[in-house]
Amino acid sequence: MRYNFCVPCLFGLEGPIADELKRLGMEGVRSDNGRVYFTGDKGAIAKANLCLRMGERVLIELGRFEATSFDSLFEQTKALPWEQLIPKDAAFPVTGHSLNSKLFSVSDCQKIIKKAIVERLCTRYKIAWFAESAETVQIRFSIMKDQVSLCVDTSGEGLHKRGYRPAHNAAPLRETLGAAMVTLSRYRGRDDFVDPFCGSGTIPIEAALIALNRAPGLNRHFAAMDWQTLDPQIWRAAAEEARSREFHGNYSILGTDIDPKAVAIARANAERAGLQDIVRFEVADAMKFDRQTQRGVIVTNPPYGERIMEKEQAEQLYRGFGAAWRGTENWQLYLLSSHTEFERCFGRQADKKRKLYNGMIKCDLFMYYK
Repeated sequence: MRYNFCVPCLFGLEGPIADELKRLGMEGVRSDNGRVYFTGDKGAIAKANLCLRMGERVLIELGRFEATSFDSLFEQTKALPWEQLIPKDAAFPVTGHSLNSKLFSVSDCQKIIKKAIVERLCTRYKIAWFAESAETVQIRFSIMKDQVSLCVDTSGEGLHKRGYRPAHNAAPLRETLGAAMVTLSRYRGRDDFVDPFCGSGTIPIEAALIALNRAPGLNRHFAAMDWQTLDPQIWRAAAEEARSREFHGNYSILGTDIDPKAVAIARANAERAGLQDIVRFEVADAMKFDRQTQRGVIVTNPPYGERIMEKEQAEQLYRGFGAAWRGTENWQLYLLSSHTEFERCFGRQADKKRKLYNGMIKCDLFMYYK
């Protein structure tokens, strides 16, 4: 059976995720605002969940249509083959959102969609009541400008939940965005790698996973693992294939932070990820950065002047780190910031910029080449 898949993502990452899906061998890959689509079989459910580094979830899109009335929403929802994914004893909660659409009441849309699915399954299973006592099959809907997308969530918790970061310091960077920053830097394990504002260690840990070509989802559970409709062997085969693609080598991956507590948390996270022998963490002041390299990559997410630090403090930090970086040789720099005056404070215009979002915060990835 072939499925249509949808991968929601942070704005600005559609292209890199599309490229990632193509490298994984997925078919029919195409991108849209905040979403990337592809097609595949049941094996693709496991492969995408285990291997995707930058997407937020893997959804099976069961249907897409226009609806401007509740009657239309009900009838078109009911017409979809929900029995392919929902057993008669499964729970199937409905959640979603509506933007710029005639059907703007999310709670009403939830009720209509749930009722339509129930009627469809009652007819197919010839039952009048659902115990909803087995696995949970989460239904997610999106209504945007009257266009309805109805999906089943295969991931459960978002894909950024790798399983290595139960503890974190203030304002953590989402793992999927950290992986995206490393991917955009083109780091693949050959260069020296440093994050001088490492916080809880997300960027160096994601860099290590990329250097090893290790699938980020190997140490966590996914919702579809509990589905009666999915043979557990599919997950075992996908995990074995992912492990067979891992690299082995000597890597120079370092995270530093001026806060000893953050460094301790980062070390604990690396150990949970099984990367304590691959990535190192040290206490160091980024404004005194003077490390030498023949070829190195810095990928970092310093404080923005929001939440953690005041704006003036952040600007002082940018000036100090900018001066330190300009005094080094052979370090390419990829730095994420939402500060509108970052380049002025840093002391140099970026060679290239790329718009990204850290949660709801609009940022730029400033790229400096040496």
